Amino acid sequence: MRPLRFSINVTLDGCCDHLAGTADEERHRHFADRLAQADALLFGRVTYGMMESAWRRPASGAWPDWMSDWMKPFAETIDAAKKYVVSSTLERVDWNSELVRGDLGTAVRALKQQPGKGLFVGGVTLPLALAELGLIDEYEFVVTPRLAGHGPTPFAGLSKYLDLKLVGRKEFGSGAVSLRYEPQ
Repeated sequence: MRPLRFSINVTLDGCCDHLAGTADEERHRHFADRLAQADALLFGRVTYGMMESAWRRPASGAWPDWMSDWMKPFAETIDAAKKYVVSSTLERVDWNSELVRGDLGTAVRALKQQPGKGLFVGGVTLPLALAELGLIDEYEFVVTPRLAGHGPTPFAGLSKYLDLKLVGRKEFGSGAVSLRYEPQ
């Protein structure tokens, strides 16, 4: 069975708004390595749209000028990855993607049953639903040393406590820390 791994950047006060975080070469390398540990990515509609607008290779084949050389391995990894998009409103997807419809639990369990290295999920709404169903096998929070004072937080509205055990920790030169947990 393929494990389903969740990962998100958060500030010290829990904000996961992508505009509130910081990015650097070391963390981009880390996330490229983490994504390479999966056979496919699982996105909700909003995260899919956000990731596509930022990381899809332009039709010209050349990455945009704003993209630093150190961002390109991450961009290439995510651009090439197989993607599953959970949405009841999108009519179609492309970008090496496939729509996931119907009962979320049944659909994700079927994806997990397929052979391979794993699935990777990010975002806010979809991971909350997956956590409620007990389908996430690993949680990673990359905590950035910043206070945002606003914004969405992951798992807001979770119906019950979810106890986790620490299985990995990595410190970055920037002061950010990756904390990986598995459900107990």
